[in-house]
Amino acid sequence: MIYQGNAITVARGLRDGGGDIATLTFDLKDESINKLSSAVVAELGEAVKAIEAESGLNGLVIASAKDVFIVGADITEFHGMFSKGEGQIAEMLEHVHAIFNAIEDLPFPTVTAINGLALGGGCEVTLTTDFRVMSDSAKLGLPETKLGILPGWGGCVRLSRLIGADNAIEWIAGGSDNRASAALKVGAVDAVVPNDQLEAAAFDILARANAGDLDYQARRAEKTGPLKLNPIEQMMAFETAKGYVAGKAGPHYPAPVEAIKVIQKGAGESRARAQAIEAKAFAKLALSDVAFHLVGLFMSDQVVKKKGGQYEKQARPIKQAAVLGAGIMGGGIAYQSASKGTPILMKDIKDDALALGLKEARKLFAKQAERGKLSTEQMAEKLANIRPTLSYGDFGHVDLVVEAVVENPKVKGAVLSEVEGLVGEDTILTSNTSTISIDRLAENLTRPENFCGMHFFNPVHRMPLVEVIRGEKTSDAAVAATVAYARAMGKTPIVVNDCPGFLVNRVLFPYFGGFSQLVEQGADFQHVDRVMEKFGWPMGPAYLLDVVGMDTAVHAGEVMAEGFPERMGGMGGGGTKSAIQVMFENERLGQKNAKGFYAYEEDRKGKPKKVRDEAAIELVKGVATSHKTFTDEQIVARMMVPLCLETVRCLEDGIVATPAEADMALIYGIGFPPFRGGALRYIDAMGVAAFVELAAGLAEELGPLYAPTDKLRQMAEAGERFYPAAQH
Repeated sequence: MIYQGNAITVARGLRDGGGDIATLTFDLKDESINKLSSAVVAELGEAVKAIEAESGLNGLVIASAKDVFIVGADITEFHGMFSKGEGQIAEMLEHVHAIFNAIEDLPFPTVTAINGLALGGGCEVTLTTDFRVMSDSAKLGLPETKLGILPGWGGCVRLSRLIGADNAIEWIAGGSDNRASAALKVGAVDAVVPNDQLEAAAFDILARANAGDLDYQARRAEKTGPLKLNPIEQMMAFETAKGYVAGKAGPHYPAPVEAIKVIQKGAGESRARAQAIEAKAFAKLALSDVAFHLVGLFMSDQVVKKKGGQYEKQARPIKQAAVLGAGIMGGGIAYQSASKGTPILMKDIKDDALALGLKEARKLFAKQAERGKLSTEQMAEKLANIRPTLSYGDFGHVDLVVEAVVENPKVKGAVLSEVEGLVGEDTILTSNTSTISIDRLAENLTRPENFCGMHFFNPVHRMPLVEVIRGEKTSDAAVAATVAYARAMGKTPIVVNDCPGFLVNRVLFPYFGGFSQLVEQGADFQHVDRVMEKFGWPMGPAYLLDVVGMDTAVHAGEVMAEGFPERMGGMGGGGTKSAIQVMFENERLGQKNAKGFYAYEEDRKGKPKKVRDEAAIELVKGVATSHKTFTDEQIVARMMVPLCLETVRCLEDGIVATPAEADMALIYGIGFPPFRGGALRYIDAMGVAAFVELAAGLAEELGPLYAPTDKLRQMAEAGERFYPAAQH
């Protein structure tokens, strides 16, 4: 044994035709995965020194003893590292570069055997060796730009020299995982083999390199030298890419374009100079608010996933599901269940509704087939997982039912009561309701412990969030089964407690309330939309209302007003009709009938495209009781403060358990700008005391919707925050 650590071992052994080979194996103790924490990186440095000191070696294989290779750096260390400042970040990068360069400079051929996920720093480890052989089930990628940073351990430098600037830009700016076939096609790996042949293939490559059949030194020279592009080729490759990527990433996400600049600046440089350029750019991005928030989101997402996994362990599997109601929503739920492998019955009382639900599912499967994600046979097989029915005949064998009928408490109550008498005693009943109290819907059930909410967001196939709503009598088993089913559908479930609007809609409607008050005081709704889109929302509030539907918004607004009359009674704010109500009364429902705050025309792809509508503008003018003008900063404050305060109230009321779950629900459910980290991180970033001062000032003019809670005032006085200061 050459080296033995907590995460790394290096063993020496004779190989036929290959000579004396060292095998460096990553196998982090007490963990299911390998990750590159600062402790593991330190071990890697020690292991490389031990290899350098060993005489008579003919090669090195880098491998993993786990199902993954290395999933990347330990992201939980990022906030702490970044908070130490540019000097410490540069020192860390210099240390890692020295270790990785030492691997690259070993006096014999080297190869990495990639047996599973090799992402981020894990991918950068593979780039240090002369050759790479990859399991056919493995994936390779550099997702750092999704965290607001860029590959800083040599990834920008080495990958561009290995696979060319164009391919490296696509991999790094896109941040996606790449299958073995794609990696082989661009030259990121030298061979792809079944997993059980991986070790033999790695040793075979070393034997061929030692025999002179493979020129490892030429490979190494290519990887450590300048990029072979003349000035015109450079300009075409980089300038075109920067424009395209900037358009895709948007102004709030600088990392993808910065990565291209790093590759461009380092293209003609030596390894040392190119790595220095990469390190400087990494440090600059690491100190940005965007990186701080995106890293925080990653950790919040891990909290949500961990909680979901804990529920899943307690749950019995859902082998057969059913959905009641076969409209667009029911069809979307059926598609999602069937596409992920859980058979589902789709029940309705009308043939044409079943036809509509099947049409929706078939359309979504067809899109998958068009993109090459499914073969025709796979599409047919998955579609067969959906069984339309007009009767309850097979409901005795169903494990979980999703009720997705019209958003009316009487109708939902009757349907749930009816189906409860026709399913097994252990069958879980769920309601896909966006606002109606779960306790109210449970009143007529004989087994309320088997009932909870399962709120999907539209469109089902795209929106990642599912709110699982626990009623007063809901059992842990019902929650666990529903969470497990949502995860099996590829969704991110977040468990919340029952209240009007639950979490996401309860938080969203004060945002709409802020919008209504702005419009009532004379703000131009189109300007408000532009400001909030510039702030980072995927669409402004008027546009969002058109997408939600004015009828849905009015109904939900009434539920909120009944539940929280002091804050949300009457969305107009001054007792007048709100712009939302006026739109509804004039049958301007939004996209569903092609007219709302905007008019809608079909674009070339058949999707609704919003256009200015003078009739809508005149209607909204009639709502205004004054004609104030607002700065962009004032509009942002008027919109964001009520939303953030309601998130705080949901946390204080125990509707949601943790700040992480609250923030992730808003990001996954309503498109809260990810680079801002969520409502509670937004308050932390402003400072709780500064936020309370802003809110209190607005409350004097605008009323209870803007009033900080007593507990939030206490947090401000005590200098507290929602997330630990160590993470900032």
